[in-house]
Amino acid sequence: MWKGAVSFGLVNVPIKMFTATENKSVKFRNLHKDCNTPIKYQRVCPNCEREVESEEIVRGYEYQKGTFVVINDEDIEAIPNENTKSIDIMDFVNLKDIDPVFFDKTYYLAPEETGKKAYNLLTEALSKTKRVAVAKVVIRSKESLVAIRVYKGTLVLETMHFPDEVRNVKEVPGVGEKVKVSDNELDMAKELIEKLSAKFDPEKYTDEYRNQLMSLIEQKVQGKEIAQPKAKRDDSVVDLMEALESSLNAVKKEAVTSSNKKKPRKKKTG
Repeated sequence: MWKGAVSFGLVNVPIKMFTATENKSVKFRNLHKDCNTPIKYQRVCPNCEREVESEEIVRGYEYQKGTFVVINDEDIEAIPNENTKSIDIMDFVNLKDIDPVFFDKTYYLAPEETGKKAYNLLTEALSKTKRVAVAKVVIRSKESLVAIRVYKGTLVLETMHFPDEVRNVKEVPGVGEKVKVSDNELDMAKELIEKLSAKFDPEKYTDEYRNQLMSLIEQKVQGKEIAQPKAKRDDSVVDLMEALESSLNAVKKEAVTSSNKKKPRKKKTG
């Protein structure tokens, strides 16, 4: 999804970036209850009271309630940014010093053909020193703070939140209020934690809710409880049939009328 280079000092590591995780949440579509047809959402301008096309839509930043400033592509392109194809490492830090609240999304970094040696050099150096590289990069017009670390012998890039994007814990209601706990309660809690302590094994954790939901869906499929949209009435075909029938009836009526007109009148006898 991105190509560039990781650079530290005079070392340049050409890399390609791939998403490392995927969202496996069960997604539903909204259907019309009467006919099971997927709901179609439209972009409607409430002022003009009509649907608008994609080319009619522009970016707007609401700097006051109901007041916007328009930002176009040219405005964004005019902003100078030198990190569009480079991940410049600023610091090397201990992973334990970065709280997980800062981490956002994980990407795998793969070496370009010409950068395998430099890639392996950085991988081994990070492993030996037990350090994490902190850098900044621009991905899809957004600058991100990132951490580069080693995972199973592979370089991974973690996008991170900037400090001003992490909300202050003091904003959380009820946090910080000291409630007295007894020594016995604390000792029992510590003992319970020790007994439940184990080495982290990600394979033992599964999404039970998703599994049960998929099982339910499979049962409904096997039981043929399948909702299908009702066949849409083809007005063009119906109208054509009606037109043909009407035309045929009109022709028959006209034929009968013409036949009656051509019949000779009987002479009256005196």
